[in-house]
Amino acid sequence: MCDAAPTVISFLDRDHSILAFNERVLDWAHRPGVPLLERMRFLTIVSSNLDEFFEVRAADHLTAAQAGELKGPYTVGSFDALAAAAHKLVEKQYALYNDELMPAFAKEGIDIVSNGDRTAAQKEWVHEYFESDVRPLLIPVGLDPAHPFPQVANKSLNFIVRLSGKDAFGRENEIAIVKVPRVLPRVIPMPAKVAGKKKLFVSLSSVIRAHLGLLFPGREVGQFSQFRVTRHSDLAVGEEDVRNLRTALRLGLQQRHYGQAVRLEVASGCSEYLSSFLLKQFNLPPGALYRVHGPVNLARLQQMIDLVDAPQLLFPPFRAGYPRQLVPGRPIFEQLQRQDVVIHQPFESFDGVLDFLREAVHDPQVLAIKQTIYRTGNDSQMMELLREAVRRGQEVTVVVELKARFDEEANINWAEALEAIGAQVVYGVVGLKTHAKMLLVTRREGSALVRYAHLATGNYNPRTAKLYTDISHLTADPLLTADIEQVFVHLASQSRLPKLNHLWLAPFHLQRKLVEHIDLVGMAAAGGLDARIVLKMNALTDEPLMQALVRAGQRGARIDLIVRGACMLPARVPGLTDNIRVRSIIGRFLEHSRLFYFRAGHEEQLYLSSADWMNRNMLRRIELAWPVNDPQQRQRLIDECLVAYLHDSRDAWDQQPDGSYKRVKGAEGPHGHSAQEALMQRYAAPPGEEEMRRWT
Repeated sequence: MCDAAPTVISFLDRDHSILAFNERVLDWAHRPGVPLLERMRFLTIVSSNLDEFFEVRAADHLTAAQAGELKGPYTVGSFDALAAAAHKLVEKQYALYNDELMPAFAKEGIDIVSNGDRTAAQKEWVHEYFESDVRPLLIPVGLDPAHPFPQVANKSLNFIVRLSGKDAFGRENEIAIVKVPRVLPRVIPMPAKVAGKKKLFVSLSSVIRAHLGLLFPGREVGQFSQFRVTRHSDLAVGEEDVRNLRTALRLGLQQRHYGQAVRLEVASGCSEYLSSFLLKQFNLPPGALYRVHGPVNLARLQQMIDLVDAPQLLFPPFRAGYPRQLVPGRPIFEQLQRQDVVIHQPFESFDGVLDFLREAVHDPQVLAIKQTIYRTGNDSQMMELLREAVRRGQEVTVVVELKARFDEEANINWAEALEAIGAQVVYGVVGLKTHAKMLLVTRREGSALVRYAHLATGNYNPRTAKLYTDISHLTADPLLTADIEQVFVHLASQSRLPKLNHLWLAPFHLQRKLVEHIDLVGMAAAGGLDARIVLKMNALTDEPLMQALVRAGQRGARIDLIVRGACMLPARVPGLTDNIRVRSIIGRFLEHSRLFYFRAGHEEQLYLSSADWMNRNMLRRIELAWPVNDPQQRQRLIDECLVAYLHDSRDAWDQQPDGSYKRVKGAEGPHGHSAQEALMQRYAAPPGEEEMRRWT
């Protein structure tokens, strides 16, 4: 069904596409119409995103540069180009912070007061705070043959100091390191007695900087700088070589904070002597050095956002309505016997999913509950409900993905807690991450066993369910729930997977099925039929799928791609991708839902999925895609998740043929259509709904 030879096209660079996505996020921090604390929040989000980018994506480029590689995907040139783009983005962040955000905060009576701007009373209070809360936790380390450069943890705050004079033993060891414990807050509010009517803060780095001399009695502090090193943090555990993956990951987590250094941040005034000294210690080239005009970790300014009590500087609070399709107080199992239920989060509340599981846990007719766990967080209502199910004697099987990046420790802890009380805990398939989101309930109804299921495009995490757009699908469809049962059996027993009715499963046939459907639409277009593809996802980097889209577009299919982040497929390139448009939506909520729409003539299909179109999702993960067969449900999702986003004129960016993005025409004004805002208005909880639900 596929063409014999792939279409010749140059794809865009993935890493530069990720940085371009963060440029679009940073744009929200630039917008004067966005509440001031929210602008700061978007700035911190970009900083956090960049941290993860360096932790995961930078090491290969750096290693290639250090080895002098000139050919291949990672080279001296790729490192230099990526460093240049990253430096440019960081410079924009700090220019925004210093030139726009902090002056705007000052007008609101909110400020982070530097040592030079503090009054005498404020300096006295800061000194008392330093002596009581900070100094007891600091242990300066003077470097000499007996005290080598200390281990510096990933993303921790530190100071390097150059001293004159001699130490207590008459030696002239001039370099000292001060490691700052993570337990100390990075932003400290001043009390009203020294702040007056303003809301004033001091940064921890400023507190320490003002008192460095007290840490080295008898020595004179000369040059100094705060610094922060970012390390490669993608855990690599050879699963084939370990007997116990959980134990191996525990050991790996202990080493994560001390992996290969990939980025060094220092204060803008750091001397060449000290910066060169640090680069040598961390074995980094000059391109990995970032001189910043402010705190070395903007992400920690999230603390200030949480401390400022100024609702007028935040988005108006949004309270999601209870899912429209669910009737509060009526058994959800009974409702699912009549029709499937689709929940559009965060506009509709995740409470519907929690209520489904809660009902299952407390129903004496429920015999078994099976669930996949990818990212639930440390404080999870769902995990507590599963523990309650075990205590009530239900058979609970949990497929825990231990290698969910940066959630490994939380998942290990939950796995151990569930296993300790008798749940069946399995870790999926060796070599594959279990990224599928599914929850299956088996219930006795008369003489029959009936299954009910929840499938989702996002994680079982009540916190992110308020921040990410996702689709939850509750169903009692016997064919679909039978497929889910087979997938759970496969994950637990690793037995051969039988033919499935509705589910497409990676790594077995998800990619192949997608290519087949793309090609079917392309052939329909070539035959003169109406042919349309609309896809919504977070990333598009898988080459076979991109090649298939190019083929379909060249055959005449109209293709719209709504890709939030990295997209390697260039749009509207003359003679190659004329019929393909790429759009990115960056809104108040993080776009996270995955929907795939195919129309060939009169036949249309809509699939929901846990998978982005990346090679790892197609070939190295357990992923699901499933159809929405009910015509009304399908049309609702098409209207809300696809059509509305294609007509967004407030939060949308269109990709240009060179891979750059431009905000859509009219997006600069306040009156354009925002898909997210329209959905918020449609689904917001009416006054008193929560009280009514509790009463019901």
